[in-house]
Amino acid sequence: MTDISRILVVGSGAMGSQIGMVCALSGYEVRVQDISTDSLDRAEAQLHSRIDRNVEKGRLSAEERDAAFARMTFTTDLAEAAKDVDFVIEAAVEKLDIKRELFARLDELCPEHAILTSNSSSFVPSRIADATGRPDRVCNMHFFNPALVMKCVEVVRGEQTSDATIEATVELTKSLGKLPVLLEKEINGFVANRILTEIRREALFLVDGGYASVEAVDIACKSALGHPMGPFELQDLTGLDIGYYAAMGRFADSGDPADKPAESLAKRVEAGHLGRKAGRGWYVYDESGNRVGVNDAWS
Repeated sequence: MTDISRILVVGSGAMGSQIGMVCALSGYEVRVQDISTDSLDRAEAQLHSRIDRNVEKGRLSAEERDAAFARMTFTTDLAEAAKDVDFVIEAAVEKLDIKRELFARLDELCPEHAILTSNSSSFVPSRIADATGRPDRVCNMHFFNPALVMKCVEVVRGEQTSDATIEATVELTKSLGKLPVLLEKEINGFVANRILTEIRREALFLVDGGYASVEAVDIACKSALGHPMGPFELQDLTGLDIGYYAAMGRFADSGDPADKPAESLAKRVEAGHLGRKAGRGWYVYDESGNRVGVNDAWS
């Protein structure tokens, strides 16, 4: 990966900040950009807390930690951050119009050789690539939450993505210590989330139909199917808004009412009950993020 040395991550939420740290720990110079100073400050503080715990547990040396943070820059200045990068990973909000505007601007700001990728699992490359003048250098590079831990990264080829772009993205994925899953043809939801969507759909059907409680479904998935987390616990971890916008994107593409978000999910998103990050989702959490009960606001 000698041709890639500087990486720009756009978006400093849980995914963007952790993706940035994964890259920094692997030796790359990383710029994490966001429009919000508060978000950048929060991301840096949370990364320090998390990485410090890894040092305390012996998973990482203090020298490795310090070197990784020395390779990271947190900034609101997109033009300055993009001017000489080799690779971009977009991890902004899951709204297509915002992503298209962002990719158009990145196309103007980044060097001609730079590859532009999206962490989105909701929108395939061709929905974004034509907003740029370099559709051959656009693909999806989809990490899973938490990015510091999860090994899988889905690499998705768009209709105009070049072989060189795919090869570079796959090799970068491997250099980060991740396992690339290559999709040679784009499809909404890719691999893991298409399977997960069906599990979530059935879980919501069981709960909304009064067949079983949120807790019962989560327990069944963990104790009978061997899942590390139940579908409702996982939604709270990743953010209910992520699943909601992904479903809205599928519905916009298909027009099939079955793809619309379940009413129980929509109500929570509309009320700001977005999961752990908001203190409420399917469950209720204390200030430390510990689960303290079920969110029964609409029971």
